[in-house]
This record gives sequence, structure tokens and C-alpha cells, in this order.
Amino acid sequence: MFNQQNNTQNTQFQNNAQPGINQMNKNHGGHELFDAHEVIGGIVSMLDQYQMYDQHIQDPELKDIVKRQTAFVTTMYNTIVGSFSTGRDPQVPTQQYKMLQNNNTVYGVKPGPPKKPNQSVSELSEKGLSAYMLGQTKSLATMLAMTALEMTNPILRRVVADSVPNLIEMSYEIFLYQNKHGYYQVPQLNDQDMAQMLQSYATVPQGNLPH
Repeated sequence: MFNQQNNTQNTQFQNNAQPGINQMNKNHGGHELFDAHEVIGGIVSMLDQYQMYDQHIQDPELKDIVKRQTAFVTTMYNTIVGSFSTGRDPQVPTQQYKMLQNNNTVYGVKPGPPKKPNQSVSELSEKGLSAYMLGQTKSLATMLAMTALEMTNPILRRVVADSVPNLIEMSYEIFLYQNKHGYYQVPQLNDQDMAQMLQSYATVPQGNLPH
């Protein structure tokens, strides 16, 4: 009788400790839950970091990038959290980020002073702040791509995977801003070496492929 009563109390305690667990969508693997927490935490970190960067940015163009990317990532955050917590399609579907930069890249390397760590916050500049932003977006793009490969919940997988191209586009926008201002220089091979590299492969006739 004592054991039976004890078991009944334990069952009631478990039910009280997890209200509504039977009504929740439990189509999540354990590894997926840990990865999702890391992704969501990474997005929170990016938004927090952008707030700190914005306080030191003087260039209106970079401030505008921060503002637009922050607004977009905030919506992305709500979309991912909604899918994660409910297991259902989010109220706001995944959006498409559209940058304002053109696609023109400046090639070549110009000499300049050697880089070194800042000695104080007063030395922060658009060059460094935009580099920090690029590090955030590239890191998140990689994290979301790897996480999407490990997810079992089909809705959360789709939402996370669809967010990767947007982070890639944000990274490209920041790169183009840096490149235009000479912060991110792009060296090129000479014409002979470039031609050799570009002509290193040949296409395969489609008719030779097995059916």
C-alpha cells in the first residue's frame, strides 16, 4: 500500500512539473534541442553585439546596415523561436533579406600601416566595427547550416535552413561595404595564372551518364 501510494504521488508530481507535456509537439531529438538553443542564443548574441557596435559607429551608411540587419534578424529570431516552441509553422514565415549594396568588387591590394589591437575603446572605427559585424553573420550562417543538418523536426529544419541564405546575404553586404572603403582588400592572380586555374576542368557529356 505504501509503495502504491508513493508511486501515485510521484506520478502526480511529474504531471504537475510538466503541465501540458502531452499536448506539446515532441517531434524533437535531444541533440536537436541543444543545437536549437545554441542557434537561438547565437542570434541573441548578435543582436546584443549590434546594439554595442551602433553606439560607436559614425558612418551613416554603416549605421543604416546595422539598423536594417537588426530589424530583419529580430523577425528571424521570432520566427525560429515560434517554430521551436510550438513545432508548428510560425505566424511570420521566413523572409528574404535584400541588401542595398551593388555587386561591384574592388580588386587589388594597396599598402597601408600594419594592423594591431586597439589600445582603448576610443580607437574603435568603422573598419573594425564592420569586421566584427561580418564575423557575427558568418559565424551564424555556419552554425545554422550545420544545425539544419542535424534536425529532425521538419518545420524547424526548414525555418533554420531557409535562414542561412539571408545570413549569407548580410555577410556579403558587409563585405561589399568593407571592400568599397578599402577595409577588405581582395588580391588577384596574374592573368596567366588565373586563366590556367579557370581552364583546369572540362564538362562531362550528359549522354555518358548512367540512367
